[in-house]
Amino acid sequence: MTASTSTPQRLYLLQLSTTTVPRANRTLEMVCGCYLVETSDGKHILIDSGMPADIPQPEGTPPAENEKNVIEHLSDLGLRPDDIDMLICTHFDVDHAGYHDAFTQAEFIVQREHYALARSGHPRFAAARRHWDHPALRYRLIDGDTELLPGLTLLETSGHTTGHQSVLVRLPQSGPVLLTIDAVMMQFAFIPDRPAWPVDENAEQVRASTRKLLDLVERERVSLVIFGHDGQQWRTLKKAPAYYE
Repeated sequence: MTASTSTPQRLYLLQLSTTTVPRANRTLEMVCGCYLVETSDGKHILIDSGMPADIPQPEGTPPAENEKNVIEHLSDLGLRPDDIDMLICTHFDVDHAGYHDAFTQAEFIVQREHYALARSGHPRFAAARRHWDHPALRYRLIDGDTELLPGLTLLETSGHTTGHQSVLVRLPQSGPVLLTIDAVMMQFAFIPDRPAWPVDENAEQVRASTRKLLDLVERERVSLVIFGHDGQQWRTLKKAPAYYE
C-alpha cells in the first residue's frame, strides 16, 4: 500500500452487539463494534475485531442482543478474512481483539508501548491473548501519532490503557471522521475534565487524551465524531452495509 495510490474512500461501521449496563443513576446502552475502511486502490483496513466467541459473559451481565460477529459482517459485504490487508489494533481488551487470529494475511498495526505491556503478561489482556498473540500474526509497531496513509491517521490516546489509539479518517464527501474508540466511550463524556471510569487505567492520561481529541475536532473541523460504545449515538449512525464516503 503506497501513499501515492491509496486514500480512504468508504467507512463501514460494523455493529457487533448491544447491551444495557447500569451505571450510577442511569442505564447505558452499550455497543460493541468495529470498523472497515475501503481505500481508493481496493485495499481493506479493519479497525479492531470484536468480542471472541470463546469468552462467556461474566455472571450477572445482561445478555447481548443483535449479535453478529466481524466474519459475518464481512461476508455480507462480499469479503473473506483473507481480503483484509491491514488490521489496526486500537488495544487488546477482550471486546476489541477477539478475532485477530482469523486475519492471518493482514499486517497488524499497534502502538509499541501497548504491545510491550500486553506481551509482558498484564492480566487485563489475558482473556483474548490466544487471539491477538497468535504466532501467525505479523505486527508493525508504531510510536505515537502516525499517518498510516494519506487521510488515515492513528492517534495515541493513552489513559483507558497505555498505548490506546484512536483513528482519524478523512473521507472524500463526509470529510474528517474521528473514531474515539475507548478514549471516549460515550458522547456525554466528551468534555475537558471528564473523570476516569473504573475501566480506565490512568485518570490524568484520560483527561489529556480527551483534551487532545477535543482540540483536534476544532482544529481539523471534524465533521463526525463516533464514540466507541455509545449505543444511543450508534442508533443515529449509518451501519453496514451502508457506509460513509
